[in-house]
Amino acid sequence: MSREYHSEKTGRERLAEIVEIGASDDALSRGYDFYITAVIVVSVAVAVLDTFEEIRSSYGGVLDTLETLCAVLFAIDYFLRIITAGYVFPRESETRSILAYIVSAGGVIDLMSFLPSLLPVFIPSGAVAFRIIRIVRIFRLFRINSYYDSLNAITEVLLQKKQQLMSSVFIILVLMLASSLCMYSVEHEAQPEVFENAFSGLWWSVSTLLTIGYGDIYPVTLLGQLLSIVITFLGVGMVAIPTGIISAGFVEQYTRMQMLSESEDELLPRSQLREIRINEGHPWSGKEVGELTLSGFAEIVAIDRAEDFYLPEPGFKLLPGDLVLLKFKG
Repeated sequence: MSREYHSEKTGRERLAEIVEIGASDDALSRGYDFYITAVIVVSVAVAVLDTFEEIRSSYGGVLDTLETLCAVLFAIDYFLRIITAGYVFPRESETRSILAYIVSAGGVIDLMSFLPSLLPVFIPSGAVAFRIIRIVRIFRLFRINSYYDSLNAITEVLLQKKQQLMSSVFIILVLMLASSLCMYSVEHEAQPEVFENAFSGLWWSVSTLLTIGYGDIYPVTLLGQLLSIVITFLGVGMVAIPTGIISAGFVEQYTRMQMLSESEDELLPRSQLREIRINEGHPWSGKEVGELTLSGFAEIVAIDRAEDFYLPEPGFKLLPGDLVLLKFKG
C-alpha cells in the first residue's frame, strides 16, 4: 500500500513504520529491514565462527567486538519497538501495548537476541554461565521470517493447518503406542534384554515409523518380522499425511498471495472492487473472516487496516475501522 503522506505523520508513527516491516515503496523502511537482516546474518556468522578454536585463537578480539556491536544494535532495535508498540497494538493502552509486545513471540525473540550477550557486561561473575546460554542467539534467525513473504508463508501455513496437523500427529502417536505394545508382546520372550518393557518397543516404533530404523533394536521372531513389515508400510503412510497437509497449505497460501499481488499490480481499479467500511455496530465487526456468509459471486480480496493489507485468512478478526475489499466474479 502506498504511503504518500509521511510528512503528515507524527514522529513516533513514522518511526513505527520504519521499524516494522516496510511497504515495497517505502525506501527508508525497507532499508531498515535489510539492515536488520544483515545484522542477524553477521551475528549468527560470529556465533558459528566462534566455535572454531583456530579462528577463535587468531581473531577472538574481533569476534567479541562484532558480537557486542550486534548485541547493542539489537538492544536499540528492541527499545525502538517498545516505544512504538502503541502503533502495532492500536486497540490497547500504551502500557498494555508495550506489555503485549514484550510477551509476544516476536518480543521474546527480540529480547533473546541480545540479552545473553550483554548480561556478562553488567554481571561479570556470571560470565561463564551466560556464555552457555548464548546458544539462544540462534533465535535471531527467526526474525528473518517476518521480513520475507516466502518465509512468512511457512508460519501462515502452519497456523492455518494446525488442526489438521494436530489430528495427524495424534494418529501417529496412537499408532506408535499400539505398535510398541504389539512388538513388546511378540518379542519379549525371544529377546527379553532388548524388548524388556513397553518403552523399548516405543523406541523401536519411533525409529521404524519415522525413519528406516537404527538397527539397534529389531525383531527376530517370524511374527515380529511380519508385524514389522506392516508397521513400516503404515509408517510411510503416516508420515505422508502431514506432508500432504503442508503441501496443500502452501499451494493455497501462494494462490492467495498471488491473487492479492495481482489485485494491487493491476489495481483492479477500485471501480471493480466494492469497499465495505467496518464501523462500530456493523454486523461483521468482531467476526472472523471464516464466519462471514458471502454471496457465491463475491469474495474478499484483502483487508485494509491502517494502510496495511492483510490476507483474508479464515481466523482473521475484523475490527472497527477496517476496510474490506470485495471482488465480484463474472
